[in-house]
Amino acid sequence: MTGAATGKTYRCPGCDQEIRPGTPHVVSWPAYARDSDLEPWDTDSAADWRRHWHTACWAARDRRR
Repeated sequence: MTGAATGKTYRCPGCDQEIRPGTPHVVSWPAYARDSDLEPWDTDSAADWRRHWHTACWAARDRRR
């Protein structure tokens, strides 16, 4: 997201620090297989699973334990 698009403070799951309003960052949510019991286009459920990450934390997520 661009920093201008944000108006709230989020907590990054990568570093557990705040992402302040106006800070560009990555928003992610899980993808479900088409044959999953979960409805892949259920946007209300998807919103519950969104996570906001610092861009650098997202890029380094594979190197974390």
